[in-house]
Formats: sequence, structure tokens, C-alpha cells
Amino acid sequence: MNLLKQLWVRSINRVRDEYEETQSDVVRAPPIFRWVLYGIIAYLFCAICVGIYWSSVPSAPSFRESIQRQLVDLKITPPAHLPKGVATSSTLISLSEILLEKSGGYIANDIFPPGLWLDDMPHWELGVLLQIRDTTQMLRTSLSQSNLNHQLDVDLQRAEIRFNFANNSWSFPATESQYLSGIEHLQKYNLRLLQANNSEAQFYADSPHLNDYLVGVEQRLKNMSQRLTASVGPNINTDSAAMPVKQDDSKKAANGLYTKTPWLQLDDVFYEARGSSWALIAILQGIEVDFSDVLQTKNAQASFDQIIRELKPTQQTVYSPMIMNGDGFGFVANHSLEMASYLARAQAAIADCRRQLLAP
Repeated sequence: MNLLKQLWVRSINRVRDEYEETQSDVVRAPPIFRWVLYGIIAYLFCAICVGIYWSSVPSAPSFRESIQRQLVDLKITPPAHLPKGVATSSTLISLSEILLEKSGGYIANDIFPPGLWLDDMPHWELGVLLQIRDTTQMLRTSLSQSNLNHQLDVDLQRAEIRFNFANNSWSFPATESQYLSGIEHLQKYNLRLLQANNSEAQFYADSPHLNDYLVGVEQRLKNMSQRLTASVGPNINTDSAAMPVKQDDSKKAANGLYTKTPWLQLDDVFYEARGSSWALIAILQGIEVDFSDVLQTKNAQASFDQIIRELKPTQQTVYSPMIMNGDGFGFVANHSLEMASYLARAQAAIADCRRQLLAP
């Protein structure tokens, strides 16, 4: 006990001496040096405060607000009956705009502080972007095509290309300019949907198309769940294609390939899943409006609501200053496994919903 006390006193004295020496050096320094030093300190303090503000998650858009905003932007009188597909495409546009217009704007491609220092928000943005890409692709390949019509929508093609642009390019061209172009093409598609006499824009709201969309969502949730559960381990990678070709079976069994997430990447995966779930909740609410007749006919409304209900807890406030990675039933929580459990329950709800949609 006395040894610890001596070490503590010695450390305090050393810090005090270092502080006094630094203070005396600053006082004796030329005035311009002091002003530069004070300016750097003030800049760093402001950058930290701004970074905290930029890290706040924006409010999720509701499908009603998204539709109303698109009607105002396109200068269209609200129709008596909303055409199928408008709720989904309007929500997708609103999510894309929020991604670019939230506090701090788009941060993933910043090259100056405080955006350069932020780590969690860029991965949150990536999660949102993945859902935007998935939904845009599904609009192009499935929801806008019937079994008899395989002609691709040009605006959806161009929107998909723009949103698949690199998410960290800061110039020539900048990521924001490409995503803005993608939003413009989605707005053109949405405008054609709203024009009742325009037969060029299609959206097929039937059970096979909804099932196709849910297959993609289920696969995305499965992928995120696997990455989250890799926070604990070691987990042996059973993918034989990933094994070295010349490695014999005995070595494979003895060594295996471990896929445990590195400690410094735990928060990256967590916030990517959090952002993806945030966007998916809004998109599913738009999908629910467009496919309301199908959900009622197939008695799948309760299962679909369950999907959204299971995803909402992923947006609970994280009170811990860092993402914890506890083990088993230990004293420290494991935030990644908690997130994975919510996604797994959403997967189960999707499977139930798909069974009802495919039922005769």
C-alpha cells in the first residue's frame, strides 16, 4: 500500500513539475509564438466541440413527410390516390438527401478536421449508403419490371451507377456530386410515377416482387449479423474456398482460418449496422404503404410490422463512451452481440413474412 502511495505522489509531482516548466517556457517565448500556440489550442477545442455536434444522428424521415416533400419539390398537386411506388421512391430520395444535408454534411470524404478525426459517423453513413444502394438496385432489377417486360428504366440505371460511386472521393469528382446526380435521377423516376398518364415508369406491387425485395434485405441482415458476432471468437472460417489450395486436411482442422473482428474495428462494424438499420426502418415503412394491399391479402401485415418492430431497438441510445466487447456472461457488455440479436430477430420475422407471401 505504501509503495502505491509513493508511486502516486511521485507521478503527481512529476506532472506538476512538467506543467510548471512548460508554463515558464511559454511565458518566456516571443509573443507571436504564444499567440500561435493559443490559436492552435482554441482551434483544437472548437474542432472537438464541432465533431461532437456532427456525430449526432439525424431524425429518421417518415414516409408521409418524404412524400409531401417530394410533391413540393416537384410542384405537383397531391393526387387523390397515391400511385404505387411513390412512397418507396420518395423515402429513398429523402434518405439520400439527409445523408448529404445532415449536420456537418457528408463526412466520409473529409480531409480536414474535425471530419478527418471522426470515425463512427463515416461508418454510420456507409451503413445508410448500403441500404440506398440495395434498394436502388432492387428498384431497377425487380420492382420496376414484370415477367413480361424486361426493359430497364434508364433513370434507375443511372441512379444505381451514381450511388455505387466511391464513398470517400473528395474531388474530381467529389462523392457528393455523384450522389446528388443519383438523387436527380430518382426524382425523375418519381415524377413519372406521379404522372398518371405516363406509362414509362413502372412499379409492380405484388407478392413475388415483395418477396424478391425481402430476400435481399434478409441477406444483408445476415451478413451484418455475422460480422457483428465475429466480435467474439476465435471463430473458424468454414469456407473451403478461402482455405489455401495446398493445405492438407489435417492442417485445416488444426489451424483453421479465424475471422474474429480486430479490436479497433468493433465500433466500425457496430455503427455501420446501426446506420443500415436506421435507413432500413424508413424504407420498410415506405414499402409497407406501396404493398399494403398485398400484405392484407396474404395476411402478412402482422409479420411485416414485426420486422420494423424488431429493428427499432437498434436505434436505442448508447450510453457507453465506447463500444464494449465483453465476453460471455462477464461483467462488461458486448454491444456487437446485442445489435446482432436484434438483427437476427428481424431476420426471423422476414422469414415468417416470406412464407406467408409465398403461400397459395
